[in-house]
Amino acid sequence: MLQAPGTGRSNLRQGVTAICLACSLVSLLGLWPDLAHAQSNRAKEKKQAEATRLELQQKLKALKKDISKTESAKEKASDALEDSEQAISEANRSIRDLQIEQQQANERLSQLIAEQARLSAQVEQQKKQLSDFLRRQYMHGDSDRMKLLLSGDNPNRINRELHYMSYVSQTQAKLIAALRTSLDEIEKNKLAAQETKEELDEIAQEERDHKKGLEKEKKRHTVLLTELASKLHAQKKEAENLQKDEQRLSSLVSRLNKLMEEQAKAEQARLALQEQQRKERLAQEKAQRDKKQMAGQNKRTGKVVNEVEQTKNIQVEQTPVSGMFEGQAFSRLKGQLHLPVKGELIAKFGNKRGDGPSWKGLFIKASEGAEIKAIAAGKVVFAEWLRGFGNMIILDHGGQYLSLYSNTQAVLKHVGDLVKAGDTIANAGNSGGNEETGLYFEMRYKGQVFDPLGWVRK
Repeated sequence: MLQAPGTGRSNLRQGVTAICLACSLVSLLGLWPDLAHAQSNRAKEKKQAEATRLELQQKLKALKKDISKTESAKEKASDALEDSEQAISEANRSIRDLQIEQQQANERLSQLIAEQARLSAQVEQQKKQLSDFLRRQYMHGDSDRMKLLLSGDNPNRINRELHYMSYVSQTQAKLIAALRTSLDEIEKNKLAAQETKEELDEIAQEERDHKKGLEKEKKRHTVLLTELASKLHAQKKEAENLQKDEQRLSSLVSRLNKLMEEQAKAEQARLALQEQQRKERLAQEKAQRDKKQMAGQNKRTGKVVNEVEQTKNIQVEQTPVSGMFEGQAFSRLKGQLHLPVKGELIAKFGNKRGDGPSWKGLFIKASEGAEIKAIAAGKVVFAEWLRGFGNMIILDHGGQYLSLYSNTQAVLKHVGDLVKAGDTIANAGNSGGNEETGLYFEMRYKGQVFDPLGWVRK
């Protein structure tokens, strides 16, 4: 037995009805090419504008995120630049202190060198004096103490001379020792000053190298900060332009919506007038018919319909033939159509579906993959999957008549394709959650469903 589609399908009927009404309007617009073309262009423009606006919104969102990242990077670069500049300032201050210490060391070194020169000159002079003294002692024979003692002179004189000679020798010896000590100290001070100078030079060189590296780092951070500032400015400018573009598109979409609403109202008024004229014409034609013949025909038709209704399951053995009804208006095909797929008719229009709503169309049980034929010539206005109906294709036959084929295994046509009666448009299946394999088929006029069997050849 056929399991009725989910109760969700009934909730979606209104959506299908809306689709059908829209498709009917598309069909009617075909009768007025200029108006239809203009409305189609505006619909395309609106769709393109909305797509472009969505794309702009996405770009703007991504750009704002990039701006936030750039601002964060700029702040970090500014902090790094501040640290570099503070380090450079401290390095410059250290170098300045070292330069002062180096200058003081150089001054001390100069003083020690001058003192050394003075003492060296003094030592040389004292050496010369000592040398002259010894030479004179030797030339006068006074230098030999033993000879003086053996000379036989007055002992007092000899004692004085010896004492004098001893005093002179001690004095000269102390002088020489003092000078040598001074020279040693001077040499030590000189070496210490030289080592200090070399150490200061080494530290100063390290500080200069450090300063050079810091200045290089500062330059790099400065360049980075400049680049980030430029990038941030460009991004904000781009964001501003994107916002303006979005505003322009929003204005365009609003204008298109307003224009389409105005055209829809005008079209509704025109269709209402056309429908009123059609009803008046049909009433006139009906009044002219032969009442007796009309009554007999209605009787025979009612009998056939009753027989069909009383039949539980109907075998569908004949489907539309390719090219049939060519050139005929769909509104004149009542009673001549064939059902779209071969199989077993197990659900009819108006029958109750268990505890659910009544059937709005027919369900024909068919083998999986069976060919589904177009009942008449038309244009594909819908060819997608729809929840509760599965893969569905809708044909617009003109005159606000539509035929709907759903639960198919595959839709073989695209929106905009023109088909003839008997063309294969889909394959039977059980898409949309239906447990039974086959085809769910509806017919609509002005968006309202009606019984397809009233249009099928008996």
